[in-house]
Amino acid sequence: MSTQTLFELTAPPADLDHVELLERVRAAGPRARATMGGMEMRLVVDDADARTILSDRRFVVNAENLPGERTVPSRPELLLAMGMRPELITHISEGLLDKDGVDHVRLRKLVSRTFTVRRIEAMRPRIRAIAEKLIAGLPDRAEGASVDLVDHFTYPLPIAVICDLLGVPEEERAPWREWGHTLTSFKFSDLEEMNGTVGSLVDASRRLIALHREHEYDDLLGDLVRVRDEDGDRLSEEELITMIITLVVAGHETTANLIANGTHALLTHPDQLAALREDPGLMPSAVHEMLRWCGPVFQTRPRFATEDVELSTTTIPAGTAVIAMAAGANRDPRVHPEPERFDITRHRGEPGEAHLAFGHGLHYCLGAALARAEGQEALAALLAAFPGLALDPARPPVRQPNLAFVRFEDLYVLL
Repeated sequence: MSTQTLFELTAPPADLDHVELLERVRAAGPRARATMGGMEMRLVVDDADARTILSDRRFVVNAENLPGERTVPSRPELLLAMGMRPELITHISEGLLDKDGVDHVRLRKLVSRTFTVRRIEAMRPRIRAIAEKLIAGLPDRAEGASVDLVDHFTYPLPIAVICDLLGVPEEERAPWREWGHTLTSFKFSDLEEMNGTVGSLVDASRRLIALHREHEYDDLLGDLVRVRDEDGDRLSEEELITMIITLVVAGHETTANLIANGTHALLTHPDQLAALREDPGLMPSAVHEMLRWCGPVFQTRPRFATEDVELSTTTIPAGTAVIAMAAGANRDPRVHPEPERFDITRHRGEPGEAHLAFGHGLHYCLGAALARAEGQEALAALLAAFPGLALDPARPPVRQPNLAFVRFEDLYVLL
């Protein structure tokens, strides 16, 4: 069977249409491939197969854990080949998202108690207060008749929440947002910027650790610093730095895009917006539908088969890299009837998540409950404050070409 290479992960087309690309991947079936730094990867959009790839222990995220002679490069090796500085690579290639088995469990346990549903529910008043403060300032941020929600609402809210959890000082928060955006844009065509960004993230993390050691803050990072200082076997200094970078970047980037994508979905589907205004109790279901229909994560990190694995649509040979395309699984017509239809009532009464927006299995998103809470509170506050909220037809939104995330560069609205 001949293969069909559909894209290079680090070089998305300027006119990228995520939905069109998913249709091409689905049409190519088992032939669908992508490349990254010369490494070929299989693409899967079937919901059942995606769940297997994300949860079956025969797949690993770290290629170094493949048995026998390895024929694919590890993430650090790929980054080195792309020109990343060796001393920086560990901090974007050996974090929580890059670990398998006991190493992953060890790191996850250190932070998981902060992200329980009970603790997140207790945070809702704080999230709501941040949202309302940002909303109150939106009229003053207007450029002419409209205001950019991405710049002044969807990003500032989650960065404030995660920085509160980690004790990041106010004056440090704006740079973290910029660094996170650059890092998740995969700008390997500008190695100077990428190396500079990662270097800045590491330096800022070291300053933050020193600040917490000096003042013994009672927050998530304070707890992690104490674990590091009292029991270095549980958390090394380099792992602590990487953990900070992972939590801050992952803790705000995708949530910001969820809020922006969700707002755009509502404003382009007036019937759904009207239904939500009429019944605010639909908000949890509406956010789940946003996660399914226009969720921020387009595809997951590559997994590697430790042995031949037979999926429902194809067989993945041992040592092969494969990507579960979350956005594709979320539009699998066998699981989601009429998947192209945006319907905020679709998930009403569901006991769990039918989508893969937060992944599945061992690497299921640690901050899923927090992201849902932020999305619900942000959108509820926004709709309550501006009954006439609408897109600015004179300034259509600009999407960023990105093969890992679905996100807007801006989103101008009329208040």
